[in-house]
Amino acid sequence: MDCVFCAIVAGDLPASTVYDDDRVLAFADIRPATTGHLLVVPKRHAADLAALEPQDGARMFQVAQRLAAGLRNSPLEPEGVNLFLADGEVAGQEVFHAHLHVLPRRTGDGFGVRADFASPSREELDRVAGLVRDALGDPG
Repeated sequence: MDCVFCAIVAGDLPASTVYDDDRVLAFADIRPATTGHLLVVPKRHAADLAALEPQDGARMFQVAQRLAAGLRNSPLEPEGVNLFLADGEVAGQEVFHAHLHVLPRRTGDGFGVRADFASPSREELDRVAGLVRDALGDPG
């Protein structure tokens, strides 16, 4: 099976499961960025965010919210929690089955999103917003 997360969902590969329901499975990441790093994956294969069923995406975030609370209440006692979803190789996606990282954070843990943030003008922000808005078609 080419999709490692599909194999985990099917029970063909082991996982340290934290949560399991009819739509998603959550388990400990085998290459954790921080102690307690969890992954939430939809049981239905979706290579990326565009292919993800909206109900599965919603469930992923609902479960991630619950897991974040569980992490905060656990003896791991993180100071914060990040949710991270990489969509596409250039965004850092390495496993092409949509998945949401739940990352407990501690001061100095070394994880972070770093960038040279810009300060565009309101006109430029409006222009970019218009491009995206137009691409949506029906904003529904």
